[in-house]
Amino acid sequence: MQRTPSQSQQILERAFAAHQSGNLGQAEFLYRLVLDADRRQFDALHMLGIIEAQRGNLAAGLDRLRQALRIRPGSLEVMINLGRMQSELGRYAEAGETYERALRVDPGSALAHSNFSIVLRKQGHADAALAHCDAALASAPNFAEGWCNRGNSLFDLKRYGEALQCYDRALSLVPALGAAHLGRGNALAQEQNYDAALVAYDRALAAGANPAEAHFGRGNVLSGLFRLDDALAAYDAALSARPDYAESYLARGTIHKRLGNHTLANADFARACGIESGLAYAEGARLGGKLDVCDWDGLEADSERVLAAVRQRSPALDPFQMLALSDSPADQRACAEVWMERREPVARAPLWRGEIYSHDRIRVAYVSADFREHATGYLLAGLFEHHDRSRFEVTGISFGPSANSPMRERIAAAFERFIDVRHDSDQTVAELVRRLEIDLAVDLMGHTLDARVGIFARRPAPVQVSYLGFLGTTGAGFMDYLIADEIVVPHDQEIHYSEKIVCLPDCFLVNDDRLAIAERAPTRAEAGLPEDGFVFCSFNNSYKLRLPVFEAWMRLLRAVDGSVLWLLQSNTEMVGNLKQQAQRCGIDPERLIFAPRIDFAGHLARQRLAGLFLDTLPYNAGATAAAALWSGVPVLTVLGETFVGRMAASMLHAVGLPELVTASLTEYEALAAKIALEPRFRAVLNDALARNRESFPLFDTKRFARHIEAAYTQMWQHYQRGEAPEHFAVGANPRA
Repeated sequence: MQRTPSQSQQILERAFAAHQSGNLGQAEFLYRLVLDADRRQFDALHMLGIIEAQRGNLAAGLDRLRQALRIRPGSLEVMINLGRMQSELGRYAEAGETYERALRVDPGSALAHSNFSIVLRKQGHADAALAHCDAALASAPNFAEGWCNRGNSLFDLKRYGEALQCYDRALSLVPALGAAHLGRGNALAQEQNYDAALVAYDRALAAGANPAEAHFGRGNVLSGLFRLDDALAAYDAALSARPDYAESYLARGTIHKRLGNHTLANADFARACGIESGLAYAEGARLGGKLDVCDWDGLEADSERVLAAVRQRSPALDPFQMLALSDSPADQRACAEVWMERREPVARAPLWRGEIYSHDRIRVAYVSADFREHATGYLLAGLFEHHDRSRFEVTGISFGPSANSPMRERIAAAFERFIDVRHDSDQTVAELVRRLEIDLAVDLMGHTLDARVGIFARRPAPVQVSYLGFLGTTGAGFMDYLIADEIVVPHDQEIHYSEKIVCLPDCFLVNDDRLAIAERAPTRAEAGLPEDGFVFCSFNNSYKLRLPVFEAWMRLLRAVDGSVLWLLQSNTEMVGNLKQQAQRCGIDPERLIFAPRIDFAGHLARQRLAGLFLDTLPYNAGATAAAALWSGVPVLTVLGETFVGRMAASMLHAVGLPELVTASLTEYEALAAKIALEPRFRAVLNDALARNRESFPLFDTKRFARHIEAAYTQMWQHYQRGEAPEHFAVGANPRA
């Protein structure tokens, strides 16, 4: 039917009205009537493209917009809408070209600059994005979305304080701008202002902001507050809003893992990898999850692929997982450096600026989340009590769970000052360290769970030391020293550490000579062990177990009639997997006995039922090996290549049993069989351990305290003289 221009215009106006009221079907029908009369009607083509986009048909929408642009090549509005659709489709290069074209038409277009900034952020060009935000706001100072996008660009640059100012400016202009509330929540979360972040996320949700991102942010905050069940619910909500949200699967898997739900965790890690193959650290989480449950199927090939990615400086594996997967100190350093580059890419203004403190005593602060019933607490409590208070003023700074326990009470009482900072930001804690004029700040976390390396990134103390929690290099330029010994870090391996190495004379590991062992040991039957037969044990966490070592253990069971292998039950899934693997090796699965977790004093007592502790590779037993030796159970190890692969060797030298350090898995297996099969040889070892435990350095807490104090003193003297940190070794018996 032929229509006059006037009639077509009337239909178009009716279409606009229907479109504006949300009646997309009626609007589409009317736009098509207009196009029936004139195939080149610009407004109808443009609006049909918008309707397609509103319905999620972005490709069809692009076609309509391109048709409209051919009719009116200089239309700024069409170019802006076209760029937005291209961006939503992930065609960032095309979107960038479209916005550049728009800015040639109108260099002062605030919307084009602002939208271009979004595209540039998606491409990882935060600095360029910020420049376009500034151009947008120069043209339109009261453009709320422009201020929000500027905040997002600053957030990407980790300039969180400035980002917050931008979000606040946007909200002063449009109080219900959901994206600004969301950005504000993200920035507050990064500043560890968790309570305010939760309020911001709730306001973002109320204002209609992206629900998946808002719930995801809430999950991250709740995790930081140790509210794990609430965090899980938040990630569930994020995934309900966006079922293909890979980062949320990864985060939810991490919470499931912390709650001990390994099957659910590993399903989430696999889903995250399947959705986004290049998602940072997802593949490492998946491999770590397999190690947790002793699922070794395809592990070696997967590990090689991930390690190759690490060597290419890709964020594939977090540094703690790297300790269990790699026997290369060079690879471990590369992994740690990539981790630090992502966490702290911007050099922060140091809080300590070269001042030389003058105190009556050297001020040392130990910083940790693990001043509690934890391996760190069990090892360190005695050291804190043995510090020479005439020469050292010792402070504990705790940001972990605060549940009362005998160990936490003992540790808190050992410090002259014990400060709970779990609700404070990294900046606030760093300012506290600076205000207290701490000479040496000792990080007991490194890259372990709940670590807060951001405190040290702010350089609050003249000397910053990494010790015990993370047994490898942090890869952080702001950590001055790593405390080790000549076995765990030989001189020729110092190049693989970003810190300067301080070698203690006996062993890097502190032990508590007051560690209680329960008075009554269980009977074999009570412990689930057979009445007769040799008991091999290995009470390491499941992620340290690997197939080559396990196969050696199975050969030992075959060689030693009636023997059993006593393991820690880290989770139920690993029990089934290890029993299946034993069966594949021709060993009755019932010869594997799994010990539940119990209180530490009780564990030390029951461990005495074992005849030999078998160490793991490439990640040795640390506190677990020390506990075995303290209980009187010999430990057998293989000397590895990395710090964590040489820990047991260091302890065995320090307790006078270097003959239990072997050079290969073959030698390890042969010596284990000899110990099990030759009672006289075993008795000699047991007698030596019982004797040496009282006289050798490993369990001499006071001696260790003097050694580490000598190390602290030498570090302090270097800084007092204005000298840079350097490698050094502490001499034996300083100020004994």
